[in-house]
Amino acid sequence: MNLKHFISIHDITVEEFHELLDLALKLKKEHKAGIKHTMLDGKTLGMIFTKSSTRTRISFEVGMYQLGGHPMYLNANDMQLGRGESIYDTANVMSRFVDGIMIRTYDHQDVLDLAKFGSVPVINALTDHLHPCQAMADLMTVYEHKGTLKGLKLAYVGDGNNVAHSLLYACAKAGMHMSVATPVGYECDATVVANAIDDAKETGAQITICNDPKEAIKDADVVCTDTWTSMGQEAEKAERVKIFKDYQVNKELFSLAKDDAIFIHCLPAYRGYEVTEDIIDGPMSVVFDEAENRLHAQKAILVALMG
Repeated sequence: MNLKHFISIHDITVEEFHELLDLALKLKKEHKAGIKHTMLDGKTLGMIFTKSSTRTRISFEVGMYQLGGHPMYLNANDMQLGRGESIYDTANVMSRFVDGIMIRTYDHQDVLDLAKFGSVPVINALTDHLHPCQAMADLMTVYEHKGTLKGLKLAYVGDGNNVAHSLLYACAKAGMHMSVATPVGYECDATVVANAIDDAKETGAQITICNDPKEAIKDADVVCTDTWTSMGQEAEKAERVKIFKDYQVNKELFSLAKDDAIFIHCLPAYRGYEVTEDIIDGPMSVVFDEAENRLHAQKAILVALMG
């Protein structure tokens, strides 16, 4: 691999996608066997958060410790960045101090600018546009439970948001078919869809976009959803609950998937809204394996960029 940054799965090659996945699986297996890793001994990761997080902060901090490195938590409100310092200055200064930058933020352009103006690797830990680390963990989990990715069908039902966008890119690189069902007006970004369809030409993946959740979920091997109201959209919650009510992943809808289908969700989940308890807490759910795999998938990304 010759990765400079990890900002979008669309940016990496099919080969690099599979190399990252293989590395994540290897690191996980060795960690479980008690093998210590020191690939990032003496390295420091600056972690910028303008959006709060549970899984992202814990997994990156633990991942850096397990690789022998040092994670540094940076709340934007405690930085000059939160007082108006430019991304240009922030990127240049941080590049003199740390070996890599991870950022979880709202505006995707901030990540692009950090990579443009800095001189160290930048990892996109979430923006309003993409969530690539999550998608890597998602497909790692699918592989562990299904033994393959190519030719499987993943159905995503709900808001056409950052999670859906990165899954489109990941499925296209993996050769997985993906169907997305969203309400009218809440579709995925048209450019992302076009890019994913273009990526899928190399692997034979089929991308289907529709508004009917029953059509999307039919014969799916994997079913995925996400919160209907993302951070920053709280004022829209009441309206969104009405609009998305027919997109709830419940027993009736899930029954249209294959008998051995699994359920994934990036968490946090809101039971009784986007998913019912009998699905997310049922035998088809692998959400906690998926959450754990954020650690291992991100360790692979860290090693590829900073090792």
